[in-house]
Amino acid sequence: MMKRYAYGWITALFFLVSIAGHWLFGWWAYVDEAQAHGQPPELAAYAIEMGRDTFENWQSEFLQLIWQVVGLAYFLYVGSPASKENDDRLEAKVDELMKMVGGEKAEELLAKIDARYLRTDGHAKPHAHDVGYE
Repeated sequence: MMKRYAYGWITALFFLVSIAGHWLFGWWAYVDEAQAHGQPPELAAYAIEMGRDTFENWQSEFLQLIWQVVGLAYFLYVGSPASKENDDRLEAKVDELMKMVGGEKAEELLAKIDARYLRTDGHAKPHAHDVGYE
């Protein structure tokens, strides 16, 4: 479970450490500011100020990044024309040219190339570097 979702766990750890650090250093700055004004620090006022600052940072940075990553990944997954590289047409042309020139040998070579790049139904899948030619 840890190895399989390592990226997610590391991201969650970074998030938790950074949010804890943000609130801790924010508390120290808030106490210093309150003391400079001769006022006692109040937890409720601090929570409101830090909540505002946290959501402001969240909105400007994190939500933007989430939209870019998740939104683009989603549109790539559903096959949006704006996100597709669309090499399928080029690959089909090259396949046909190889068949015209190479005959039976071309079919064999195309099958090896498709197996190496895990290509099925005109689409490649990741981790093609694990499969080699023989």
